Amino acid sequence: MTRGGRTKSRDDAERRCIATGETQPKAGLIRFVVGPDGTIVPDVLERLPGRGIWVAADRDALATAVKKNLFSRGAKQKVTVPADLAAQVEAGLVRRVVELISLTRKSGHAVAGFEKVKGWLADGHARVLFQAADGSERGKSKLWTPEGGRFFGCLTADELGLAFGRQRVIHGALAAGGLERRVVEEASKLRGLRGTYGEFIAGKDAKDV
Repeated sequence: MTRGGRTKSRDDAERRCIATGETQPKAGLIRFVVGPDGTIVPDVLERLPGRGIWVAADRDALATAVKKNLFSRGAKQKVTVPADLAAQVEAGLVRRVVELISLTRKSGHAVAGFEKVKGWLADGHARVLFQAADGSERGKSKLWTPEGGRFFGCLTADELGLAFGRQRVIHGALAAGGLERRVVEEASKLRGLRGTYGEFIAGKDAKDV
């Protein structure tokens, strides 16, 4: 329970990053476990059995954990760290974000396409704006972050296309409710792993996750 007597939810739970030493909400961390063969395995969905080892969703933090052999320390045993661990985490997060957007779309809480997104922004229906990192800067600058809402641009047009069953998607928006919070959290982790990749401004008041 919290100091005020409120029971902590799963989203409020905190863990300590082995790289930074800081304790923070799980929403900003990536969980790892030790596989049966002693290899470190990313657990993006946080469902794998075993003692969790947590690292901030940041490429530098992950690099530090690998370089300083902090996974072995965290696991309290000798472990093997795959050379492509960062790539594995990134790929897992991409799949997760795409899956969540797809589920949001199926529930009617997401749209794609410039005109549809612009309409949602104009009438206040949109809560989150997302745009492809590799889309036209000129086109992207014509849309804006919802007032009090969020923005992210960490996926490519092909990756966003997967979420909408299309070849490519440049502009998309999420309505409030449903999986909106989860999409933003996972997209924020992905941006941390991709660093400044795809970072740009959508309008004058862009607020990236």
